[in-house]
Amino acid sequence: MYDENGRQYLDCINNVAHVGHCHPDIVKAAHEQNQLLNTNSRYLHDNLVDYAERLSKTLPEKLCIFYFLNSGSEANDLALRLARQYTKHEDVIVLDHAYHGHLTSLIDISPYKFRNLGGQKEWVHVAPVPDTYRGLYREDHEDAVTAYSDEVKNTIEHAHKRGRKIAAFFVESLPSVGGQIIPPAGYFQKVAEHVHKAGGIFIADEIQVGFGRVGKHFWAFQLQGEDFIPDIVTMGKPIGNGHPLACVATTKEIAEAFAATGVEYFNTFGGNPVSCAIGLAVLDVIEKEQLQAHATEVGNFLMKILKEQQIKHPIIGDVRGCGLFIGVDLIKDQAERTPATAEAEDLITRLKERYILLSTDGPGRNVLKFKPPMCFSMEDAKFVVETIDKILTDEL
Repeated sequence: MYDENGRQYLDCINNVAHVGHCHPDIVKAAHEQNQLLNTNSRYLHDNLVDYAERLSKTLPEKLCIFYFLNSGSEANDLALRLARQYTKHEDVIVLDHAYHGHLTSLIDISPYKFRNLGGQKEWVHVAPVPDTYRGLYREDHEDAVTAYSDEVKNTIEHAHKRGRKIAAFFVESLPSVGGQIIPPAGYFQKVAEHVHKAGGIFIADEIQVGFGRVGKHFWAFQLQGEDFIPDIVTMGKPIGNGHPLACVATTKEIAEAFAATGVEYFNTFGGNPVSCAIGLAVLDVIEKEQLQAHATEVGNFLMKILKEQQIKHPIIGDVRGCGLFIGVDLIKDQAERTPATAEAEDLITRLKERYILLSTDGPGRNVLKFKPPMCFSMEDAKFVVETIDKILTDEL
């Protein structure tokens, strides 16, 4: 990125510009379609069908119905409506510190927001984040998967005792605002079992982490194993490389229950010809430039050199991640793992002074978050880590 004076910045956090800022293929696709036609979604256009077909090839077969929208918040709000209509239940289980969007309905299911606003609604139930570094059950626990999934089971049972009924378990496939968390494999399967038994459905929010960012898979929920398939997947941010585009993918059964109300779902500009042309171009670039494999290669290298810094600097308590989704947990002490909030903020400021854009997340605002554009290179990774090393060695 460049400022108004032409000064170059290294962007380590912009997961919206997924395939890179101002990628020429994306700009070209938008420009050419804009010259030809852009109109609202009441007018049928091949781009809409072509894009839905392309997306369907990246997902499990049962997720075959697509709703197109303009933002991740719109997508998550629609997912909430779909869940409630299908289950005839109202309540939602979310993870602590979660963030799912800025609409009123989503602030209500985002502990990251509602704890500082109107508080928790009676239909919202909060389960612990499956964080094996600083959560309830850590890396030394004999079965953290079962322990964390049992917390969700207990949450359901507590809700039932109050006469509440669960519509959905709503979760980021990799909790981001919660601190760049990698849920242990098998957790989603066990949670889905409890939620389905309670008559609810499983919603995977892929808005931050989808489209090949994790490297090994196209979707982050696939890290849980081939035997796990959510009932709804929501997409946003990287889907359009910064263009306002979003999507909800779900099953025929859920879509049919939603349509059975007789009230049509219509989104004026969702899935318009230009948005779909851009969406198709993003998929083309991911494939043509092999960005999924690139995310694995660069991500593994970045993890390796960050872990080398962990050995050198006691302030680095944990390095975790997958592909180009990585968190570096800064701590004051090894025993208590107290968040080094002030030190993290200071480091971010000093990096910015050196024209490197990085940010923090997590409840303690002490986790350095790496979510760069997917073109982030080995040289970029080496440069930022060398700079972090120099700051930690000489200045903090």
